Amino acid sequence: MATFEKRTRIPASVQELFSWHGRPFAFERLAPPWEKMRVVERQGGIKDGDKVVLEMRQGPFRHRWVAVHCDYIEGQQFRDEQVEGPFAKWIHTHQFFPDGDNASTLSDKIEYQPPLGFLGKAAAGRYISRKLERTFTFRHQRTLKDLERLQPYAGKKPLKIIISGASGMIGTALTVFLSCGGHDVRSLVRRPPPAGNSGILWDPARRPLDKNLLEGADVVIHLAGESIASGRWTPRRKETILKSRVEGTDFLSEILASLQHPPQVFLCSSAIGFYGNRGDEFLNEESGPGQGFLTDVCKAWEAATEPAQKAGIRVVNVRTGIVLTALGGALAKMLTPFQMGAGGIIGSGRQWMSWVSLEDLIGIYHYLIYADSLSGPVNATAPEPVTNRIFTRTLGRVLKRPALFPLPSFAVKGIFGEMGEALLLEGQRVKPKKLLQSGFGFLYPGLDSSLRWELGK
Repeated sequence: MATFEKRTRIPASVQELFSWHGRPFAFERLAPPWEKMRVVERQGGIKDGDKVVLEMRQGPFRHRWVAVHCDYIEGQQFRDEQVEGPFAKWIHTHQFFPDGDNASTLSDKIEYQPPLGFLGKAAAGRYISRKLERTFTFRHQRTLKDLERLQPYAGKKPLKIIISGASGMIGTALTVFLSCGGHDVRSLVRRPPPAGNSGILWDPARRPLDKNLLEGADVVIHLAGESIASGRWTPRRKETILKSRVEGTDFLSEILASLQHPPQVFLCSSAIGFYGNRGDEFLNEESGPGQGFLTDVCKAWEAATEPAQKAGIRVVNVRTGIVLTALGGALAKMLTPFQMGAGGIIGSGRQWMSWVSLEDLIGIYHYLIYADSLSGPVNATAPEPVTNRIFTRTLGRVLKRPALFPLPSFAVKGIFGEMGEALLLEGQRVKPKKLLQSGFGFLYPGLDSSLRWELGK
């Protein structure tokens, strides 16, 4: 059998490192964003006999992968073996070694045999080896960076955290990160949860919510809202977008304000659309609102948190920029045309794109939980906004593809209407002044490094 092994020194104790791997969603946290992979079934965790079932996509093909855990030794190792999947044999041993008082070594050893014996090894051996190196470099870096982010708060108690919009792209990633950090994370859900699920039923339109289930929560994170980029902005669509944000936020704020034991902090999503289209003007949290539909939505959205503020809850309006991840959103939509060599600037290319990596956005929410000095609007953008022209060139360079096919303004307006004009042809040049002044450390302050991380380049 072929063997692959990766070792990395981690600035955390063996017990911290081992515990992180044993928490719910650790596997999801370690899955590279560019891989088409999802957990379809899980029985237990990482102890002997526990099982995980994955669905993996490779081009047009789907693979079912079933792995069973064995050889569990608390604080030292666990192993998973493929019992069904694409390999003839696959044994993955995770080992953890002490390396001084506050550090350890993480080891992943893979023993594998490709399908079709010698033919499979000859045809796919180098491809498998390269893919393992790429994947486990990502996994070890993510483990290291997560533990570094969690380290300053290691002495604090685990928190009870409630998240709305937890099934969305940002909510899913945040739930996974916080759960791996040892917190008790529960979701606000629109449908009755199945037996054994800890979801809390809510519906801002009909207003059912057992507020007793929110008593004692330390943090509430509100992400729910209708997508602004899923269709043309008809009058009815605009009304739906506005109501989904204002009604939900107002309802949740009133509930939190009425609790006997309200949360310490309420983090409510907002957007940099608050500033409107301002050309080359630098914008920060002290800048006033702009004009247009998105500005009106953001103003009403943030105002709806007033009941929570008046009740003494620390409220943060997280004004989020363009979130970059291969998992979805703007970047995922760009990948196919760029990979085909058909990417290019949009409109004039001079409009500003204030972006943030999903990895840093998760870090921002985690940081804001503990940053008692921060309240009100906080810009969740990277410190280096770029024009659409620079963004296009950078993405093309990272993907090693030309970016020669522009999308003219008239085509954007004709295809997408007002929505396309606001989201693609206009922009904001935003700085995260409050985060930078308070000492938040971005993992990916530059566009090139962010794209390479998200795309595994």
